[in-house]
Amino acid sequence: MAEHGGSALFVGHGSPMNTFEVNRYTTAWREVSAALPTPRAIVAVSAHWYIDGTAVTAMAEPRTIHDFFGFPDELSRFEYPASGDVNLANDVVSLLSPFDAVPDTTDWGLDHGTWSVLAHLYPEADIPVVQVSIDARATFDTHVHIGASLAPLVDDGVMVLGSGNVVHNLGLIDWSMIDSGFEWAKKFDDEVRRIITTQLYNLSSIRDHQLFGSVAPTPEHFIPLLYIAGLADEAKKPLSTFAEGYAFGSLSMTSYVMRS
Repeated sequence: MAEHGGSALFVGHGSPMNTFEVNRYTTAWREVSAALPTPRAIVAVSAHWYIDGTAVTAMAEPRTIHDFFGFPDELSRFEYPASGDVNLANDVVSLLSPFDAVPDTTDWGLDHGTWSVLAHLYPEADIPVVQVSIDARATFDTHVHIGASLAPLVDDGVMVLGSGNVVHNLGLIDWSMIDSGFEWAKKFDDEVRRIITTQLYNLSSIRDHQLFGSVAPTPEHFIPLLYIAGLADEAKKPLSTFAEGYAFGSLSMTSYVMRS
């Protein structure tokens, strides 16, 4: 078994059907978890908890949220029964007090942005999980700062997981492009990779990129990467890709991990 310890990664989660599928992306997710130290707990930032404020799940048994429609019944029946960690949740609220973070004891749980990935990272669901919401009102710079504020968790044996997609435009999906991307999607994905590997601190400037409106007509799937970038910059550790590729033209599956 891997040594216990903290880590940080961003996973391009794509379709919730990846929960059940064995493909090059889900294989990469499993491989990266095997290579990382086993965390004592996980703090997840998912694209699918996008609200006006910063909240932190603070319940002992977070429910599995099925926040989608149009998928097979087996997906709606899937459960990821990880426990919560109220003490950790309170610690996260304290770390994020400059951003008016509050504990959430009733409203949320674990959404598919979190459990579709954790089903591969830790399929036994034996590691406690806490989720942090994305504040829809905050600027990109603020999201980076929130991520930086989470950096102490890594030294305390916690995995910080961001789950979204660098490119996510459901309106332009081409179902015939099963494993490929539009040229504009690739161009943007390449630019994000360039910034992350050369000037990580500057990732929030991507909001001004001419393609941003096409790759992210709503920004919630991109924002979790800002958290991981802020954390890595604060920790002074590089991010590198551990999965790359595209799905259905307008989804990037690129994923990043913080290296020691």
